[in-house]
Order: sequence, then C-alpha cells, then structure tokens
Amino acid sequence: MADKFILTIDGEVGCPLELSFTELSAVDEAYQLVDVSRFDPKRKGDAVKLSGLLELAQVMPSAHYIGLHASADDFHASIPLEPIRENAFVIYRIDGNPLETGAGGPFRFYIPDHAECHTDEIDECANVKFVDRIELTVSKGFDNRPEDEDEHARLHEEQGGTV
Repeated sequence: MADKFILTIDGEVGCPLELSFTELSAVDEAYQLVDVSRFDPKRKGDAVKLSGLLELAQVMPSAHYIGLHASADDFHASIPLEPIRENAFVIYRIDGNPLETGAGGPFRFYIPDHAECHTDEIDECANVKFVDRIELTVSKGFDNRPEDEDEHARLHEEQGGTV
C-alpha cells in the first residue's frame, strides 16, 4: 500500500525518475528532513529536499522553471527554479507512514518563506498539494493558479482555507 503512489520527475533532466514512498525513504539522509514543523509549525511530517531530487534526476542547466502538477485536483504551478532550488522540499511521510490525502498527500511540495498568495511568482499557492509530477522546463510551463483576488478567495474556500 505504501508504494501505491508514484512521484514522477521529468522534463529537462538526464535521468527521469518515478519514485515510490519506499524509494523516497531511501534517498540519502543528507537530503532527508525530519520534522518539517521546524520550518512551519502548521506542517507535520518528513520530507526530501528538492536539491536532492534534482541531483538524482540530473537536472540539466537548461532547466529554469519547475512545474508542479497535481492530477488529483488538476492544479498546476510553474515557478522559477533558482530561488527555490536549495530551500524547497517534498513532504511525503508522517510518523513513518505515507502522507495522507487529508494532509495534501501523497506528496506535498512546500516552499518555506514564500510570498503571500497572488503577490509574486513564488507565492503560497506554489505550495502544491497532491503533487504527482515535477517537470523541469526551459521556460514557464502550464500554470492554472488563480490570477485575481476573487479566484484566490474561491480556491481557498474550496480548500477549506488551506492551500
């Protein structure tokens, strides 16, 4: 059951990946983050640093954007890679078990110190729940984040106030 979900990393990479819970758990401990609540007290669980995933996938120098895709709710964000390369992470585990859907699982992309929603390319809405694919691209890719305050308010209401 733990390996039911797969995180795909593709695009401008030398080694496309399809990672299960077990494979994420086996990523080198240098890239593991135990207890993400130290970055955000509202978050729980363990994560893998984006930098470690990029190293495993052998990201190409031509990759300037990262696309975060969540097929479960058809949500997509495309943001510049460099500003988040070293501090973003993927939450995948709570108490040794896969991250549940209610917590944004099976994989939740998180950027500490993001901007408020709709104020920057790297805003709170770039913290994508239900991520199943990370795509590295040369230029900005598909992004369906809300573009105005009404759309943002509707999204937050649909998500129960948490994005």
